[in-house]
Amino acid sequence: MNDAALTEATDLLAAMRAGNAVPAEFPATCRPATVAEGYHLQEALNERLSAGAAGPTVGHKIGCTSRVMQEYLKINEPCSGAIHKSDVINGFGERAHRNFHVPGVECEIAVRLGRDLAPQDKPYDRASVADAVDACMAAIEVVDDRWADFRNVSTPSMIADDFFNAGCTLGPPVADWRGIDMEAIEGAMFVNGEEIGRGHGRDVLGHPFEVLIWLANSFSSRGQTLRAGEVVLTGSLVETKWCVPGDVVRVEINGLGETGITFAV
Repeated sequence: MNDAALTEATDLLAAMRAGNAVPAEFPATCRPATVAEGYHLQEALNERLSAGAAGPTVGHKIGCTSRVMQEYLKINEPCSGAIHKSDVINGFGERAHRNFHVPGVECEIAVRLGRDLAPQDKPYDRASVADAVDACMAAIEVVDDRWADFRNVSTPSMIADDFFNAGCTLGPPVADWRGIDMEAIEGAMFVNGEEIGRGHGRDVLGHPFEVLIWLANSFSSRGQTLRAGEVVLTGSLVETKWCVPGDVVRVEINGLGETGITFAV
């Protein structure tokens, strides 16, 4: 992707975030053709967003780590995106529904890094990433379908747009997570008091830390570092729930507490 195409595509992505565009796809003149091009374009977008009101990147989301989400999106491998400071809610919070195109919510286990995971010659494994985790949390990923119909959008294009990410809510950090069986841990999501789905830590690539391994190795292969203090959302335990004005969403993760968001009218 040349500089002109990169600028054209980044302009379109920025317009989508501002609510000024709902495209069917990128124009052929600037459409990312490969996953690598999708991530390159994502980096350009997030550099622009970080310089503006969105604030710096403070974390990462990983999508399509559970069978339910892979089947829903028809994508059989994980995809990552960035989370910006202004889009993070701690505890329970509120966002205006009108500030999104089509907002949705996902039930997730989040981890917070206590030290950097920098590029290295050998792949990261369970022990090396676990050593970097200083806390785990219940989380809601807030997603936004900014496309006319995401079912007709290519995977590289979705990656370029941070793979639907529009922020997150985080429960209280649990530092003594080592006493919790993160594979067996159970989570549930409720909308307006009604349970709409539940799952377990093993549903995301077999273990939430396997998701962190995937991200650390993906970053390492691109010469990038996951930073201490960043939060990683490990993927939804349940199918995405699209929300309407007034919806009140709550997630409970056994042993990790709860968090929630209201989509104000």
